[in-house]
Amino acid sequence: MMKVLIVYGSTTGNTAGIAEALGEQIGGAGHEVAVKNAADVTAEGLCEGYDAVLFGCSAWGTDEVEMQDDFQALFDDFDAIGASGKKAACFASGDSSFEHFCGAVDVLENRLAGLGASIMEEGLKVEGDYSGSKDDVDDWGRRIIADLQG
Repeated sequence: MMKVLIVYGSTTGNTAGIAEALGEQIGGAGHEVAVKNAADVTAEGLCEGYDAVLFGCSAWGTDEVEMQDDFQALFDDFDAIGASGKKAACFASGDSSFEHFCGAVDVLENRLAGLGASIMEEGLKVEGDYSGSKDDVDDWGRRIIADLQG
């Protein structure tokens, strides 16, 4: 059993729904899971005590990636989260009409890798909410579970 932390930033509830679904799926596979809103956490030592961390952040932007407000505050202090040596993966819901569709995934993966985390899976980028992307989210969740067990 692995201890998994899922942290999300969500304005409309789409990314929150995906985070909750992933938490249920990973927990159902026998892992201990904590799902937290970025608005309710601080960066200092955030990843301590966990084997793996998943970060979900909605994002948009035309000229550059703009992260969800609560998550941006956390991201500004990402150096302090203690990601080195942790398994990590990222997900986002978005709107493909924006130039940087789910761009937070790429930004977060690059930052986590730079902090010494091991990226388990290519990031999940979905249009809209969980109900409209259930198959993609569930498939990604199964790959994460396999990575945790392998």
